[in-house]
Amino acid sequence: MISRRILAAASLSLAALLATPASAAPKTSFNVCWTIYAGWMPWDYIQAKGVIDKWAKKYGVTVKVTQLNDYVESLNQYTAGKFDGCTMTNMDALTVPAAGGVDSTALIAGSYSNGNDGIVLKGAGKTMKDIKGQPVNLVQFSVSHYLLARGLDSVGLRERDVKVVNTSDADIVGAFGTPKVSSVVTWNPQLATVAATPGATMVFDSSKVPGEIIDLMVVNTATLKDNPALGKALTGAWFEIMALMKAKDKDALTLMAKASGTDLPGYEAQLKTTEMMYTPADMLAFVSSPKLPETMKRVSQFSFDKKLLGDGARSADAIGVAFPGGKVNGNAKNVKLRFDPSYLQMAVDGKL
Repeated sequence: MISRRILAAASLSLAALLATPASAAPKTSFNVCWTIYAGWMPWDYIQAKGVIDKWAKKYGVTVKVTQLNDYVESLNQYTAGKFDGCTMTNMDALTVPAAGGVDSTALIAGSYSNGNDGIVLKGAGKTMKDIKGQPVNLVQFSVSHYLLARGLDSVGLRERDVKVVNTSDADIVGAFGTPKVSSVVTWNPQLATVAATPGATMVFDSSKVPGEIIDLMVVNTATLKDNPALGKALTGAWFEIMALMKAKDKDALTLMAKASGTDLPGYEAQLKTTEMMYTPADMLAFVSSPKLPETMKRVSQFSFDKKLLGDGARSADAIGVAFPGGKVNGNAKNVKLRFDPSYLQMAVDGKL
Protein backbone atom coordinates (compact mmCIF):
# COMPACT_ATOMS: atom_id res chain seq x y z
CA MET A 1 0.00 0.00 0.00
CA ILE A 2 2.88 2.36 0.72
CA SER A 3 4.33 2.69 -2.78
CA ARG A 4 1.07 3.70 -4.43
CA ARG A 5 1.24 7.20 -3.03
CA ILE A 6 4.55 8.47 -4.36
CA LEU A 7 4.05 10.78 -7.32
CA ALA A 8 6.22 9.62 -10.20
CA ALA A 9 6.33 12.76 -12.34
CA ALA A 10 9.66 13.96 -11.02
CA SER A 11 11.31 10.62 -11.72
CA LEU A 12 9.89 10.03 -15.17
CA SER A 13 12.74 9.22 -17.53
CA LEU A 14 13.31 11.05 -20.79
CA ALA A 15 12.61 7.82 -22.64
CA ALA A 16 9.21 7.60 -21.03
CA LEU A 17 8.43 11.22 -21.79
CA LEU A 18 9.27 10.74 -25.44
CA ALA A 19 7.49 7.41 -25.75
CA THR A 20 4.73 7.04 -28.29
CA PRO A 21 1.55 5.15 -27.42
CA ALA A 22 1.63 1.39 -27.74
CA SER A 23 1.08 0.06 -31.23
CA ALA A 24 -2.52 0.32 -32.36
CA ALA A 25 -2.17 -2.79 -34.54
CA PRO A 26 -4.60 -5.54 -33.55
CA LYS A 27 -3.01 -8.15 -31.35
CA THR A 28 -4.04 -11.04 -29.15
CA SER A 29 -1.58 -10.93 -26.24
CA PHE A 30 -1.60 -8.25 -23.56
CA ASN A 31 0.13 -7.44 -20.28
CA VAL A 32 -1.11 -5.13 -17.54
CA CYS A 33 0.65 -4.31 -14.26
CA TRP A 34 -0.39 -3.46 -10.73
CA THR A 35 1.17 -2.65 -7.36
CA ILE A 36 0.15 -3.44 -3.79
CA TYR A 37 -2.67 -1.36 -2.33
CA ALA A 38 -5.92 -2.39 -0.63
CA GLY A 39 -8.08 -1.40 -3.59
CA TRP A 40 -5.86 -3.15 -6.12
CA MET A 41 -5.47 -6.51 -4.37
CA PRO A 42 -8.25 -8.05 -6.51
CA TRP A 43 -5.76 -8.08 -9.39
CA ASP A 44 -3.64 -10.56 -7.46
CA TYR A 45 -6.62 -12.86 -7.04
CA ILE A 46 -7.62 -12.41 -10.69
CA GLN A 47 -4.19 -13.62 -11.83
CA ALA A 48 -3.54 -16.25 -9.15
CA LYS A 49 -6.89 -18.01 -9.53
CA GLY A 50 -6.96 -17.95 -13.33
CA VAL A 51 -9.95 -15.61 -13.50
CA ILE A 52 -8.26 -13.46 -16.12
CA ASP A 53 -7.43 -16.56 -18.17
CA LYS A 54 -11.10 -17.53 -18.27
CA TRP A 55 -12.27 -14.11 -19.39
CA ALA A 56 -9.43 -13.65 -21.88
CA LYS A 57 -10.18 -17.04 -23.45
CA LYS A 58 -13.82 -16.00 -23.85
CA TYR A 59 -12.67 -13.18 -26.14
CA GLY A 60 -9.91 -15.06 -27.93
CA VAL A 61 -6.96 -13.29 -26.34
CA THR A 62 -4.41 -13.81 -23.58
CA VAL A 63 -3.91 -11.28 -20.78
CA LYS A 64 -1.13 -11.41 -18.22
CA VAL A 65 -1.56 -9.50 -14.96
CA THR A 66 1.86 -8.66 -13.56
CA GLN A 67 2.64 -7.38 -10.08
CA LEU A 68 5.47 -4.86 -9.85
CA ASN A 69 7.10 -3.96 -6.56
CA ASP A 70 7.66 -0.28 -7.31
CA TYR A 71 4.75 2.04 -8.08
CA VAL A 72 6.94 4.73 -9.66
CA GLU A 73 8.53 2.16 -11.94
CA SER A 74 5.14 0.77 -12.95
CA LEU A 75 4.01 4.20 -14.14
CA ASN A 76 7.25 4.76 -16.02
CA GLN A 77 7.07 1.36 -17.71
CA TYR A 78 3.45 1.86 -18.71
CA THR A 79 4.20 5.33 -20.07
CA ALA A 80 7.13 3.91 -22.05
CA GLY A 81 4.78 1.38 -23.66
CA LYS A 82 6.02 -1.73 -21.90
CA PHE A 83 2.56 -2.50 -20.48
CA ASP A 84 -0.87 -2.14 -22.04
CA GLY A 85 -2.43 -1.10 -18.73
CA CYS A 86 -1.45 -0.12 -15.21
CA THR A 87 -3.01 0.69 -11.84
CA MET A 88 -2.60 4.31 -10.74
CA THR A 89 -4.41 7.16 -9.04
CA ASN A 90 -6.31 9.78 -11.04
CA MET A 91 -3.70 12.41 -10.17
CA ASP A 92 -0.81 10.25 -11.36
CA ALA A 93 -2.72 9.31 -14.53
CA LEU A 94 -2.80 13.02 -15.35
CA THR A 95 0.73 13.96 -14.34
CA VAL A 96 2.64 10.95 -15.68
CA PRO A 97 1.29 9.24 -18.83
CA ALA A 98 -1.02 12.09 -19.85
CA ALA A 99 1.65 14.73 -19.21
CA GLY A 100 4.10 12.45 -21.04
CA GLY A 101 1.92 12.47 -24.14
CA VAL A 102 0.39 9.01 -23.79
CA ASP A 103 -3.36 8.94 -24.44
CA SER A 104 -4.85 6.74 -21.72
CA THR A 105 -8.29 5.48 -20.71
CA ALA A 106 -9.44 4.99 -17.14
CA LEU A 107 -11.11 1.65 -17.78
CA ILE A 108 -11.92 0.73 -14.17
CA ALA A 109 -12.38 3.23 -11.34
CA GLY A 110 -12.30 0.52 -8.72
CA SER A 111 -12.26 2.53 -5.50
CA TYR A 112 -11.43 5.79 -3.83
CA SER A 113 -9.80 6.78 -0.57
CA ASN A 114 -12.44 7.37 2.08
CA GLY A 115 -10.28 7.86 5.15
CA ASN A 116 -7.09 6.12 4.04
CA ASP A 117 -5.31 9.50 3.88
CA GLY A 118 -5.22 12.04 6.70
CA ILE A 119 -3.68 15.08 8.38
CA VAL A 120 -2.55 14.54 11.98
CA LEU A 121 -1.44 17.13 14.55
CA LYS A 122 -0.05 16.53 17.99
CA GLY A 123 0.23 18.59 21.12
CA ALA A 124 -1.90 21.73 21.27
CA GLY A 125 -3.18 21.34 17.71
CA LYS A 126 -6.75 20.01 17.78
CA THR A 127 -8.37 21.48 14.66
CA MET A 128 -7.36 22.06 11.04
CA LYS A 129 -6.99 25.79 11.72
CA ASP A 130 -4.26 24.99 14.27
CA ILE A 131 -1.94 23.89 11.47
CA LYS A 132 -1.29 27.54 10.55
CA GLY A 133 2.36 28.46 10.91
CA GLN A 134 3.53 24.88 11.38
CA PRO A 135 6.01 22.83 9.35
CA VAL A 136 4.08 19.95 7.77
CA ASN A 137 5.91 16.72 6.97
CA LEU A 138 4.65 14.84 3.90
CA VAL A 139 5.70 13.27 0.61
CA GLN A 140 5.94 16.34 -1.59
CA PHE A 141 3.88 16.37 -4.83
CA SER A 142 2.02 13.23 -3.77
CA VAL A 143 -1.67 12.82 -3.05
CA SER A 144 -0.74 13.74 0.54
CA HIS A 145 0.30 17.13 -0.78
CA TYR A 146 -3.02 17.39 -2.60
CA LEU A 147 -4.92 16.44 0.56
CA LEU A 148 -3.08 19.16 2.50
CA ALA A 149 -4.21 21.71 -0.09
CA ARG A 150 -7.82 20.55 0.27
CA GLY A 151 -7.61 20.62 4.06
CA LEU A 152 -6.15 24.11 4.11
CA ASP A 153 -8.81 25.31 1.71
CA SER A 154 -11.52 23.96 4.00
CA VAL A 155 -10.55 26.46 6.70
CA GLY A 156 -9.60 29.39 4.51
CA LEU A 157 -5.84 28.83 4.63
CA ARG A 158 -3.28 28.48 1.83
CA GLU A 159 -0.01 26.62 1.49
CA ARG A 160 1.89 29.81 2.24
CA ASP A 161 0.41 29.61 5.75
CA VAL A 162 2.46 26.46 6.48
CA LYS A 163 5.89 25.12 5.59
CA VAL A 164 5.94 21.87 3.64
CA VAL A 165 8.78 19.55 4.64
CA ASN A 166 9.41 16.79 2.09
CA THR A 167 9.63 13.53 4.03
CA SER A 168 9.91 9.98 2.72
CA ASP A 169 6.91 7.77 3.37
CA ALA A 170 9.26 5.37 5.14
CA ASP A 171 10.33 8.15 7.54
CA ILE A 172 6.95 9.69 8.38
CA VAL A 173 6.23 7.59 11.46
CA GLY A 174 9.70 8.09 12.90
CA ALA A 175 9.59 11.82 12.22
CA PHE A 176 6.28 12.20 14.00
CA GLY A 177 7.83 10.65 17.07
CA THR A 178 10.40 13.44 17.35
CA PRO A 179 9.75 16.67 19.31
CA LYS A 180 10.33 18.96 16.34
CA VAL A 181 7.60 17.41 14.16
CA SER A 182 4.07 18.39 15.12
CA SER A 183 2.06 17.78 11.94
CA VAL A 184 2.12 15.18 9.17
CA VAL A 185 0.05 14.12 6.19
CA THR A 186 0.18 10.45 5.30
CA TRP A 187 -1.80 7.35 4.37
CA ASN A 188 -2.51 3.95 5.84
CA PRO A 189 -0.94 1.99 7.36
CA GLN A 190 1.31 4.85 8.58
CA LEU A 191 -1.75 6.99 9.21
CA ALA A 192 -3.14 4.54 11.75
CA THR A 193 0.20 4.47 13.55
CA VAL A 194 0.68 8.24 13.86
CA ALA A 195 -2.99 8.81 14.73
CA ALA A 196 -2.60 6.39 17.64
CA THR A 197 0.30 8.40 19.08
CA PRO A 198 -0.55 9.86 22.52
CA GLY A 199 -1.58 13.49 22.11
CA ALA A 200 -2.26 13.15 18.37
CA THR A 201 -5.44 14.36 16.67
CA MET A 202 -6.60 13.61 13.13
CA VAL A 203 -7.88 16.99 11.95
CA PHE A 204 -8.72 16.17 8.32
CA ASP A 205 -8.95 13.04 6.19
CA SER A 206 -9.97 11.94 2.72
CA SER A 207 -13.50 11.09 3.86
CA LYS A 208 -14.02 14.88 3.89
CA VAL A 209 -13.29 14.96 0.13
CA PRO A 210 -14.80 11.65 -0.99
CA GLY A 211 -14.17 10.57 -4.55
CA GLU A 212 -11.15 12.81 -5.12
CA ILE A 213 -8.31 10.30 -4.65
CA ILE A 214 -9.38 7.60 -7.12
CA ASP A 215 -7.73 4.22 -7.74
CA LEU A 216 -7.82 3.26 -11.41
CA MET A 217 -6.87 0.62 -13.93
CA VAL A 218 -5.65 2.71 -16.85
CA VAL A 219 -5.25 1.25 -20.35
CA ASN A 220 -3.56 2.67 -23.44
CA THR A 221 -6.34 4.26 -25.49
CA ALA A 222 -5.01 3.25 -28.91
CA THR A 223 -4.59 -0.35 -27.79
CA LEU A 224 -8.08 -0.43 -26.29
CA LYS A 225 -9.67 1.12 -29.38
CA ASP A 226 -8.25 -1.52 -31.68
CA ASN A 227 -8.58 -4.36 -29.21
CA PRO A 228 -11.90 -4.11 -27.36
CA ALA A 229 -11.43 -7.70 -26.20
CA LEU A 230 -8.88 -6.39 -23.70
CA GLY A 231 -11.39 -4.02 -22.14
CA LYS A 232 -14.07 -6.71 -21.99
CA ALA A 233 -11.76 -9.28 -20.40
CA LEU A 234 -10.41 -6.92 -17.74
CA THR A 235 -13.83 -5.53 -16.87
CA GLY A 236 -15.46 -8.95 -16.72
CA ALA A 237 -12.71 -10.40 -14.53
CA TRP A 238 -12.81 -7.41 -12.18
CA PHE A 239 -16.51 -7.59 -11.48
CA GLU A 240 -16.40 -11.34 -10.96
CA ILE A 241 -14.09 -10.68 -8.02
CA MET A 242 -16.11 -7.69 -6.86
CA ALA A 243 -19.06 -10.03 -6.42
CA LEU A 244 -16.95 -12.23 -4.13
CA MET A 245 -15.75 -9.23 -2.12
CA LYS A 246 -19.25 -7.82 -1.78
CA ALA A 247 -20.36 -11.21 -0.44
CA LYS A 248 -17.38 -11.10 1.99
CA ASP A 249 -15.98 -14.35 0.63
CA LYS A 250 -13.49 -15.31 3.33
CA ASP A 251 -11.20 -17.37 1.10
CA ALA A 252 -10.87 -14.59 -1.47
CA LEU A 253 -10.29 -11.87 1.14
CA THR A 254 -7.76 -14.01 3.00
CA LEU A 255 -5.76 -14.59 -0.17
CA MET A 256 -5.74 -10.84 -0.89
CA ALA A 257 -4.76 -10.08 2.69
CA LYS A 258 -1.82 -12.48 2.56
CA ALA A 259 -0.65 -11.10 -0.78
CA SER A 260 -0.71 -7.57 0.65
CA GLY A 261 1.41 -8.57 3.66
CA THR A 262 -1.25 -8.59 6.34
CA ASP A 263 -3.90 -10.89 7.81
CA LEU A 264 -7.65 -10.92 7.21
CA PRO A 265 -8.53 -8.48 10.04
CA GLY A 266 -5.77 -6.15 8.85
CA TYR A 267 -7.03 -6.18 5.27
CA GLU A 268 -10.64 -5.72 6.36
CA ALA A 269 -9.54 -2.67 8.38
CA GLN A 270 -7.97 -1.19 5.24
CA LEU A 271 -11.14 -1.85 3.25
CA LYS A 272 -13.19 0.13 5.78
CA THR A 273 -11.47 3.31 4.63
CA THR A 274 -11.40 2.27 0.97
CA GLU A 275 -14.67 2.92 -0.84
CA MET A 276 -14.91 -0.04 -3.21
CA MET A 277 -17.42 0.16 -6.05
CA TYR A 278 -18.57 -3.43 -6.06
CA THR A 279 -21.15 -3.29 -8.85
CA PRO A 280 -20.98 -2.05 -12.45
CA ALA A 281 -23.96 0.20 -11.76
CA ASP A 282 -22.20 1.87 -8.83
CA MET A 283 -19.05 2.46 -10.84
CA LEU A 284 -20.97 3.73 -13.86
CA ALA A 285 -22.83 6.20 -11.65
CA PHE A 286 -19.53 7.38 -10.18
CA VAL A 287 -17.75 8.03 -13.50
CA SER A 288 -20.91 9.60 -14.98
CA SER A 289 -21.44 11.95 -12.05
CA PRO A 290 -20.97 15.70 -12.66
CA LYS A 291 -18.71 15.67 -9.62
CA LEU A 292 -15.93 13.82 -11.44
CA PRO A 293 -15.12 16.67 -13.88
CA GLU A 294 -15.10 19.04 -10.91
CA THR A 295 -12.66 16.79 -9.09
CA MET A 296 -10.36 16.51 -12.09
CA LYS A 297 -10.44 20.28 -12.55
CA ARG A 298 -9.13 20.66 -8.99
CA VAL A 299 -6.50 18.01 -9.62
CA SER A 300 -5.43 19.73 -12.86
CA GLN A 301 -5.12 23.09 -11.13
CA PHE A 302 -3.09 21.62 -8.27
CA SER A 303 -0.85 19.77 -10.73
CA PHE A 304 -0.28 22.90 -12.80
CA ASP A 305 0.50 24.97 -9.71
CA LYS A 306 3.15 22.38 -8.78
CA LYS A 307 4.52 22.34 -12.36
CA LEU A 308 3.56 18.70 -12.88
CA LEU A 309 1.83 19.00 -16.26
CA GLY A 310 5.04 19.30 -18.26
CA ASP A 311 7.34 22.16 -19.19
CA GLY A 312 5.10 23.28 -22.04
CA ALA A 313 1.94 23.61 -19.97
CA ARG A 314 0.83 27.23 -19.86
CA SER A 315 -2.32 26.65 -17.82
CA ALA A 316 -4.21 24.01 -15.89
CA ASP A 317 -6.18 23.39 -19.10
CA ALA A 318 -3.15 22.24 -21.09
CA ILE A 319 -4.21 18.58 -21.01
CA GLY A 320 -7.71 17.57 -22.03
CA VAL A 321 -9.64 15.10 -19.86
CA ALA A 322 -12.74 13.49 -21.40
CA PHE A 323 -15.81 12.28 -19.51
CA PRO A 324 -19.02 10.41 -20.34
CA GLY A 325 -21.52 12.43 -22.35
CA GLY A 326 -18.86 14.23 -24.39
CA LYS A 327 -17.74 16.67 -21.68
CA VAL A 328 -14.08 17.66 -21.82
CA ASN A 329 -12.04 19.56 -19.25
CA GLY A 330 -9.14 21.54 -20.65
CA ASN A 331 -7.83 21.42 -24.21
CA ALA A 332 -10.23 19.36 -26.34
CA LYS A 333 -7.52 19.12 -29.02
CA ASN A 334 -5.10 17.55 -26.55
CA VAL A 335 -7.18 14.93 -24.75
CA LYS A 336 -4.80 12.49 -23.04
CA LEU A 337 -6.99 11.04 -20.27
CA ARG A 338 -10.44 9.54 -20.81
CA PHE A 339 -13.08 8.15 -18.47
CA ASP A 340 -14.81 5.70 -20.82
CA PRO A 341 -18.13 4.22 -19.58
CA SER A 342 -18.74 1.89 -22.53
CA TYR A 343 -17.36 -1.28 -20.90
CA LEU A 344 -19.14 -0.52 -17.64
CA GLN A 345 -22.36 -0.16 -19.58
CA MET A 346 -21.80 -3.58 -21.11
CA ALA A 347 -21.37 -5.00 -17.60
CA VAL A 348 -24.52 -3.24 -16.39
CA ASP A 349 -26.46 -4.61 -19.36
CA GLY A 350 -25.11 -8.14 -18.84
CA LYS A 351 -23.42 -8.11 -22.25
CA LEU A 352 -19.90 -9.11 -21.21
